[in-house]
Amino acid sequence: MPSISLVHRKIPVWLRWTALLWLLIWFPTYWHTWGAVNFLHLCDIAVILTCVGLWTSNALLISSQAVSSLLIDVTWALDAAWRFFFAHYLIGGTEYLFDSRFPLAVRLLSLFHLAMPPLLLWSLHRLGYDRRAWPLQSATAIVLFLVSRFTDPAKNLNFAFRDAFFHRAWGSGPVHIVLSLSLLIFAVYFPTHLLLKSLFHPPTITKSGHPSTASLRVS
Repeated sequence: MPSISLVHRKIPVWLRWTALLWLLIWFPTYWHTWGAVNFLHLCDIAVILTCVGLWTSNALLISSQAVSSLLIDVTWALDAAWRFFFAHYLIGGTEYLFDSRFPLAVRLLSLFHLAMPPLLLWSLHRLGYDRRAWPLQSATAIVLFLVSRFTDPAKNLNFAFRDAFFHRAWGSGPVHIVLSLSLLIFAVYFPTHLLLKSLFHPPTITKSGHPSTASLRVS
């Protein structure tokens, strides 16, 4: 009897190698400039996992980072554009992009925030959206948020000490953690999960050797 396995369309070879090349350039450059602790940022973890997902054509990794990144990257782009055109920040979080103390070439690498949404959506169209993405990304965020509480409060990694909008702590440490994670998981991740679930079919389960169908849902 033919075995049943998860079969999905592959990411093109040229994009797999592009993702690997990007990682080989971006990772050591960021490490040298910002330090290893910088990779606790959810957005930087998203870059790493997305590149791994592209290299392996892993729908779950791509899906989880779509849940994590789509709204955040759009917000980042709006904040950067607001600062560029109106000379002040809409929310904050992109200050480093305009900090001349850091090399321009390094700061420009942060423009990956602009490329991530279309890349992730295209990848989901090709691979499908894995419904396990929301719980996986929620668990990832919980771990990173808790670890961030042990870093320098001045850096405010992942807004683990002060929120992104009012730049204040919401009560004691445990209260701020619970409120911030609840907002992230249920007000950001969950609506994104529902949207992606409505737009994309899950990765197709077929008999081994048979290609899957297109993943974009047609109404």
